[in-house]
Amino acid sequence: MALLCDHSSGRNIIWATDDYAANGEGFYFHQPIEYPFITGDYEGIIKPRSVKAKEIQEARSKDKGEVFTPSWVCNAQNNLIDEQWFGRKDVFNHENDDHTWTTNPDKIVFPDTPGKTWRDYVKEIRMEITCGEAPYITSRYDTVTGKFIEPLDRIGILDRKFRVVLENYGEGTEYKKWFKWMRIALESTYGYEFQGDNLLLARENVLSSYIRFYMLRFGKEEFPNLKMLREAVDIITWNFWQMDGLKGVIPGTCKETELPTMADMFSGEKPSASLPCPGCASGDMSKHNGIKCKVKDWDLANDGKKKEVKYFHELIK
Repeated sequence: MALLCDHSSGRNIIWATDDYAANGEGFYFHQPIEYPFITGDYEGIIKPRSVKAKEIQEARSKDKGEVFTPSWVCNAQNNLIDEQWFGRKDVFNHENDDHTWTTNPDKIVFPDTPGKTWRDYVKEIRMEITCGEAPYITSRYDTVTGKFIEPLDRIGILDRKFRVVLENYGEGTEYKKWFKWMRIALESTYGYEFQGDNLLLARENVLSSYIRFYMLRFGKEEFPNLKMLREAVDIITWNFWQMDGLKGVIPGTCKETELPTMADMFSGEKPSASLPCPGCASGDMSKHNGIKCKVKDWDLANDGKKKEVKYFHELIK
């Protein structure tokens, strides 16, 4: 399953939680999530937070600070971002007093100022940190109730970009231009997450939104071809990656360095002394000795013609 790929380690993303350890070998914190462990007898083992047992929700909130934000809150905050960008309120929807929203049915109008075209909006780089199931990116469903949300009523950052592309290349024979700008929308949207199950759900949600908007553009019976899906999955697995956000490395990969003493050398026993990871000891993200996380720079200024892989801790300097 391509959505399990981790480009930083060269293997699959890891569980990074012991919530599944009771299932035995293959389900421990440091082990990669393999396809057989989420299908067959284990189909449905990874669930959205809205359908997880309450005690598991509470435990993860306590241990990992995992708190999933209701869609109406995500909408309100994303609306504030767009209000600053557009210079006006209620661009994509109007917030109602009962924590719902009313979608603006009209084509989005962009400011008549340089750097504020619909293309600039789609290219705008946005990232959701510790993204969980990525509710700020795409609101495929409400993370609290689990209720499905129709594509044009979604309020995520990427949903809004997809809508803008659909409105500007929604008819006629502009297939290649539509496809290009859907790709750019994906390339300009990022997120990282600690726990592997959440990350897989986030990636699935992003891919599902991409497919849904394709079906809106070309018909409900249409489906992206294999080439399109492979390109979308490649971008998604680069742009939504697994990382300990405080360290810039894959969770749990920092290690101590063993220091054999004179007694150890003479006895032939395992070293009894060790040095902690330099980054863990100093708090300097660049000094962690775990597996550093790679991110792809898609060079959006040139429509993604040049792609460069960089380390996350280098990008944020």
